[in-house]
Amino acid sequence: MRKDTHAITYPRFLLRVIGQSFEGSWRFYLWMTVLTAIALVGANAWAHQLAEGMQVTGMSDHVSWGLYIANFTFGVGLAAGAVMMVIPAYLYDDHEMHDVVILGELLAIAAIVVCLLFIVADMGRPDRFWHILPGIGRFNWPISMLTWDVIVLNGYLFINLHISGYLIYTRYLGKKPDKKWYLPFVFLSIGWAVSIHTVTAFLYSGLGGRPFWNSALLAPRFIASAFITGPAFVILLLQLVARLTRFRVGDGPIRTLTSVLRVTVLLNLFMLGSELFTSLYTGGTHGAAVSYLFFGLHGKRALVPWIWSAVALNVASAVILHLPASRRSRAWLDVACVAAFAGVWIEKGMGLIIPGFVPSTLHELVEYVPSMAEWKITAGIWAAGFMVLTIAIKVALTVLTGELSADQRGSSASHTGGLPGDSHRNEWSHPSSTERA
Repeated sequence: MRKDTHAITYPRFLLRVIGQSFEGSWRFYLWMTVLTAIALVGANAWAHQLAEGMQVTGMSDHVSWGLYIANFTFGVGLAAGAVMMVIPAYLYDDHEMHDVVILGELLAIAAIVVCLLFIVADMGRPDRFWHILPGIGRFNWPISMLTWDVIVLNGYLFINLHISGYLIYTRYLGKKPDKKWYLPFVFLSIGWAVSIHTVTAFLYSGLGGRPFWNSALLAPRFIASAFITGPAFVILLLQLVARLTRFRVGDGPIRTLTSVLRVTVLLNLFMLGSELFTSLYTGGTHGAAVSYLFFGLHGKRALVPWIWSAVALNVASAVILHLPASRRSRAWLDVACVAAFAGVWIEKGMGLIIPGFVPSTLHELVEYVPSMAEWKITAGIWAAGFMVLTIAIKVALTVLTGELSADQRGSSASHTGGLPGDSHRNEWSHPSSTERA
């Protein structure tokens, strides 16, 4: 195919992809309707926040970061954890993992979109968002860690957009992907994934006035927890995709990701224990925030139920993952994944951000409780993220399964594989990478 024909085929590909985004079974329409309703509730709450100001939130001058930044931090980890599909596939030449690399890339894209939306929600003046855009805004380069965070997050988004977009487009054309156009970016994404969560950790630990975050272990803890949430989510996603679409992978990827989980959940608990020993045994200003988080301080105990729930969930997931039952039963494995995902969400969210402000730099103890507006906006942003992920996976699988290709004439079948729901999911079995070779 001549190079200049891409000017014709690519717009046609985009048009067909957009059309495919609106087609699906009744399950797909029901799922998207529910997500749209939740997203609209969040948008309405955000409109009230814009009109009335940040006073509708539970934040204050003492606790200026709350539920939004907590979810942002977790979302960055989820995006970074998606690289666990890339490492076995390309560094260790695991052919079976090649089947799920696209899912990992699409998960990273949706997670970064969620992160950016939480940043917008946390800004009292979102019209000033352009100030932090590379090449447009005014940066305090290279001193500001916020500048680095903006660069690595946007860079990671574009890298994953290129990789997944190129692979899907070449499959649509029925051509073999040219390694020079995607393989260097794949290896770049591995290091870049580590950088996005490392820079986020440095953004916190570099604040000298917040002793709770002043730990050299913060960045390694972030990476370890990212390698929990990413694999846990993909394990659940692979089972959902297998149930609701015709895309099939073997048991190898799930076994690989489960093996990663068995190590990272223990590593995460070990690092948490090390932090607790250092803070509580030695005392000092760092220990006050930890004491408030785990046991309460001067009668203030708002975060105690949160953090002990996180510890219980993380311990439960570690125990279940190392029981023989999790190897025999997918149900037990799913329970462990959900527990690990929820435990890290609490630990890296409410259990990490809020204690950094309590006690304050003036040694005042002002508690933070998220308002209903914050919960609505948070739910709306996650619903928007799931909409992005659903459409991305639906389109990708339609191309990967051959239902949508350049060789076809006219539109594809109206009820193709999607998330969720596929009326034809038992008619096709996706070959493994070994079979394709």
